[in-house]
Formats: sequence, C-alpha cells, structure tokens
Amino acid sequence: MASSAAEHLAGRRRQSRKKAALDPCSHVCHSTRVTLPRFTFRPGESIFDQLVFAAKRAVLSGEYRPGQAFPSVRTLAAELKIHPNTAHKAVQFLIQEGWLEVRPGIGTAIAEIPEARAAERKRVLQQQVEEMVVEAKRVGLRLSELQEAIELHWANFETPVEATRK
Repeated sequence: MASSAAEHLAGRRRQSRKKAALDPCSHVCHSTRVTLPRFTFRPGESIFDQLVFAAKRAVLSGEYRPGQAFPSVRTLAAELKIHPNTAHKAVQFLIQEGWLEVRPGIGTAIAEIPEARAAERKRVLQQQVEEMVVEAKRVGLRLSELQEAIELHWANFETPVEATRK
C-alpha cells in the first residue's frame, strides 16, 4: 500500500514538472497555481525596479486580477533566479503601495488597483514625460511617432484598468 502511494505521488510530480515545462510563467505553490510576472532582465537596470514594473504592468494589463494569488518570495527568487532579499523587497514595496495584499493563512494576493496620489500624478507628468521626450529626441523620433507609440500602449491597457479600478 505504501509503495502504491509513493508511486502515485511520484507520478503527480512528473505530471506537474511536465506542465511547468510547457508553461514557464506558471508555478504550483501549495496546490495553488500562480503566474510569475513576465519580463526579460535588462542589464544595467535594477532587478527590483524591473520586477516591480513587471508586476504593475501585469495588473494593469489584466494578466493579474484582483484576488488572484501572487507568487511567494521563495517562488519568485527560485523561478526568476534572483536573490530572495530582492524578491522580498519587491513584494513588500508592492504591498506598501497597495498593489498586493496579505491574506493571513492564504498568502499574498493581487489587490484592487490603488488610486494614484496627486504627487505621483505630478511626478509622472513632469519627470517621466520629460525623460521620455529627451530619449525620443536623442534617437531622432518625431512628435507624431512618439504620440502614435503612446496611443498604442495606452490602448493595450485601456479596458482592464477601467474595469478593476477602485
């Protein structure tokens, strides 16, 4: 009887590994399937910043839905091959900013999209737009090309955000 249970468990592990091999962005954690944020590491940029941005993008694009399980620190570190402290720092930041919420006994889950503060809106309109314009000028883009690119990206996020914003 014991060998039968061991064989059954080994078969389930093999099946789980096969599924994971087919879907590299998905991971089973304590029988709950979680999806890892999709991104490619960019050299020269902070891994923390890249992970936070990828998580925010996944929420805004609708890839993550409010209430959905978010990968644990251990899962993020192991699957993304990053230091656990970096994964912990990113998760804590996302919790503090209202993008994630901790559910005792369950884990970390996606929260409703937080409302932006006035200071954050001002920073985006001043600092980040200026940085984008400087880079666009540096590479020789025309204003119309920049507007077209912004409109394309804006359209990709339009529907999911409005449906889930508090």
